[in-house]
Amino acid sequence: MKKIYSVLVENRSGVLSKVAGLFSRRSFNIDSLTVGETEDKAVSCMTIVSSGDERTLEQIEKQLNKKLDIIRIKTFEEQMSVSRELMLIKVKYNKSNRREIMETCQAMKADIVDMSKNLMIIQICDTPERTRLMIKLLSGISIVEIARTGTLALQKCE
Repeated sequence: MKKIYSVLVENRSGVLSKVAGLFSRRSFNIDSLTVGETEDKAVSCMTIVSSGDERTLEQIEKQLNKKLDIIRIKTFEEQMSVSRELMLIKVKYNKSNRREIMETCQAMKADIVDMSKNLMIIQICDTPERTRLMIKLLSGISIVEIARTGTLALQKCE
C-alpha cells in the first residue's frame, strides 16, 4: 500500500534533515521525496511517497504531526491525486534504432531535449507509471543514464 503525504513545512535550513531523520530513526521507507518553495516564500511543500502496511502509514502521519516545523499535512492515495514525475534519460543510439526511439518518444509524448552524434537526452513529464513504462520501452536500447525527480502530487479537485 502506498500513500502520498503533502507536507507544508517552514522554509528554513535543517527542516528537511529533521523529516528525513524521522523516517530513518523509525525505519520508514521513503519511495519518493520532492521539496519546493510554495507561493509563500516562508513555506515549502514536501511531497513524500511511502509504502507499507496500514499501521506503518498511520504511524508516519502521527510522527510527522509531532514535528514543530510542520505546518500542515495532507495525505491521500495515489488514485485520489494528480501526480507527475520528471525524468531525463540519456540513451546511446545508432542509425538502425534512431527511428524506433523517436517513435517511442512521440507515442509517450516525450521530448528529445539534447542530441549529439550518438547520444540523445529524452525528457518525459508524466505519471510515475508512465515514466516507468518509458524506461521499460527503452530498456532494449542502450540506456546510459537516468535522472528523475520524485513524485509531485496534488489532491484531485472535488
